[in-house]
Amino acid sequence: MTAYRSGFACFVGRPNADKSTLTNALVGTKVAIMSDRPQTTRHAVRGIVHRPDGQLVVVDTPGFHKPRTLLGERLNDVVRSTLTEVDVIAFCIPADEKVGPGDRYIASELGRLDRRTPIVAVITKTDLVSRDQVGAQLVAVAGLADWDEVVPTSATDGFQVGLLSDLLLARLPDGEPLYPEGELTDEPERVMVAELVREAALAGVRDELPHSIAVVVEEMKPREGRRDLVDIEAVMYVERESQKGIVIGTKGARLREVGTNARAHIEALLGSKVYLDLRVKVAKDWQRDPKQLRRLGF
Repeated sequence: MTAYRSGFACFVGRPNADKSTLTNALVGTKVAIMSDRPQTTRHAVRGIVHRPDGQLVVVDTPGFHKPRTLLGERLNDVVRSTLTEVDVIAFCIPADEKVGPGDRYIASELGRLDRRTPIVAVITKTDLVSRDQVGAQLVAVAGLADWDEVVPTSATDGFQVGLLSDLLLARLPDGEPLYPEGELTDEPERVMVAELVREAALAGVRDELPHSIAVVVEEMKPREGRRDLVDIEAVMYVERESQKGIVIGTKGARLREVGTNARAHIEALLGSKVYLDLRVKVAKDWQRDPKQLRRLGF
């Protein structure tokens, strides 16, 4: 009889290493927001993979990077604390970029951990390069450290996503399910709603804006007398008045587009019609202000 395994696997890597996309591919549905902007993920997101032979809880972490703000330092702290709490670590390195200082820095950080925690090196985005480039990246990554396994994958076309699930699960301890059958994440609905609004806001904005946007859901409740409608009040915070204008757009067109796109995903999440009241406020230099960071949930 095959043993049932359960536990936590952490995805770590520099910004834009495809950790969130791979998390969603393993879970089979969207639990982490995605963007081509670096540092999209701002907290540890747990996605739950249910299998007949075990339960794999994938923890998607913020991109590990050289911080320039207090927010950046706190995101790195989230990664470091998560690394010490999981059963196996998956270090993600994209196939379409050469191994660089950021990857070597993360490899050195991982080298300081308790070596009883297995580490699997994962080459992501293999769909973007040739087989020869994948081979060269495999050699380069293998040379960084003595990994327990090195595996190429693509979350976009599904290449070896199942194999990665097998490799991670095989390194978990025997145990009982940690979450009920059918549960795909332990993220509170308010947090997921805020993240879906931020994802919609990140689409198509200028390069300097992604790090400056934070979203807080101030109110979320069923409308009185309506079981089929949820009223949501959300505020997008930016750091400067000029950024507020970018987010709102000409005559409010950009903000309406963000609201429309976010609402569609929120309705799919909640299984209900949604009235989304979306506003934009300025919280000056919030990434560097401890009080404002706390207020915004960091």
